[in-house]
Amino acid sequence: MQEFTLELWGFLKERKKFWLLPMVMFLFLLGALIVLTEGSAVAPFIYTLF
Repeated sequence: MQEFTLELWGFLKERKKFWLLPMVMFLFLLGALIVLTEGSAVAPFIYTLF
């Protein structure tokens, strides 16, 4: 995971595409939210947000 992060940062830095960083972070947080609430009692409340 660390290698991927460093490679992504190098790509963003070299190509001056810093506007992609918020989108990547949002997708990571959304994925983490889905994985962490998959089997919990909070899941029905998360589904109402979407």
